Amino acid sequence: MRHPCASVAVPSYAPSVPIYQPYTRRDLGRIQQLRRLPAAARQEMEVVARVLPFRASNFVIEELIDWRKAPDDPYFRLMFPVRDMLRPAHYERMAAALKRGSSVEVDAVAKAIRSELNPHPAGQLERNVPVLKDSPLPGMQHKYPETVLFFPTQGQTCHAYCSFCFRWAQFIGDGNLRIAAREGAILADYLRVHPEVSDVLFTGGDPLVMKTQTLATYIDRLLAADIDHLSSIRIGTKALTFWPHRFLTDPDADDLLRLFERVVKAGKHLAFMAHFNHPRAVSHPMVQRAIARIRETGAEIRTQSPLLAHINDDPGIWSEMWREQVKSGCIPYYMFVVRDTGAQHYFGVPLSRAHEIFQGAYQQVSGLARTVRGPSLSTAQGKLQVMGVNEIEGERVFTLQFIQARQPEWVLQPFFARYDPEARWLDELRPAFGEERFFFDQP
Repeated sequence: MRHPCASVAVPSYAPSVPIYQPYTRRDLGRIQQLRRLPAAARQEMEVVARVLPFRASNFVIEELIDWRKAPDDPYFRLMFPVRDMLRPAHYERMAAALKRGSSVEVDAVAKAIRSELNPHPAGQLERNVPVLKDSPLPGMQHKYPETVLFFPTQGQTCHAYCSFCFRWAQFIGDGNLRIAAREGAILADYLRVHPEVSDVLFTGGDPLVMKTQTLATYIDRLLAADIDHLSSIRIGTKALTFWPHRFLTDPDADDLLRLFERVVKAGKHLAFMAHFNHPRAVSHPMVQRAIARIRETGAEIRTQSPLLAHINDDPGIWSEMWREQVKSGCIPYYMFVVRDTGAQHYFGVPLSRAHEIFQGAYQQVSGLARTVRGPSLSTAQGKLQVMGVNEIEGERVFTLQFIQARQPEWVLQPFFARYDPEARWLDELRPAFGEERFFFDQP
């Protein structure tokens, strides 16, 4: 590997430059591959897409989906809406509104259904907004002492929308639900008066939908601020799997990699937080080339994904994905539980099964892949890990602990919940051993 601060060479392995083509709900009829599906399935897709946002890149459609297996292909399920992603009553309401043909009614029904889908879980809009000089900063979140999340306005979309996305409310055009910030100077000002913050996470949406010049205005401002206690900059993105050409042949791909180099040269740790949902993406040649280029800048790639029914709910898939990630020089980081929003009823896996899958996959990999943590729930109280299912004093229980929490003293305190084979989220669990409340719910 070259020196982390060396200049990045223009790639010689890409003789042609692919043209980026995103498809939205209005383009569903233009995707030729969908014609393989029955007309009824395409109509159901239109109904669901009126409620849950749809967007897909041509890379996913042409390179990652095995259309011979659609609609059961994992990447098809990841991208395209299917009927069961809406509960029956919601589906029927929207189908009836579409049949009557009033756009005003369709919009009103969509808004009403979305309001019932817990659009911003874990109290994001109320509990995480930081304050500077008595003014709230709505484009930022500060849930844990060490880490601030920043939502640049221009990055609040994605190359493609995952059908399970817990941030789907960012993409429906409702300004009351959108988290976004345009002024990067405020971020630096906030950090100066919060010496406990060591990490800033640029998130979205996806910050890497922005042109490099735009992203650089935010990051270079942070570097110029020379904030000693800021040691790490993170970028949360799915560009590796949705559009790897962002790092290879896009007009500003080399500029992006040089921006990464500047972060490393400035003495900051650059953590590239990559989302991989299936091993098929990790092994794709273009993704492999993109990984190599990113790592040459000195950035570290950490990988994470939720555990998803119909897509990756199998230990073999996870163990293969982690092995391929380690082989490529990436660090497995998190297995998440699907959040309590959107189509959780469709993609969610019971916590008991989630632990079985995590344990089964963990047992199949070497120590280099056992950096991964999970299954983890990002709750209002913090990141909660299911440690196991045990029998204690004759009672079957979940053993749990926080690996990150609003109150630092909660971290790594084991606690117990009554075993429930159907529970998928913290609010469905009850304390074990006759306790009335969990320790973090005490008045």
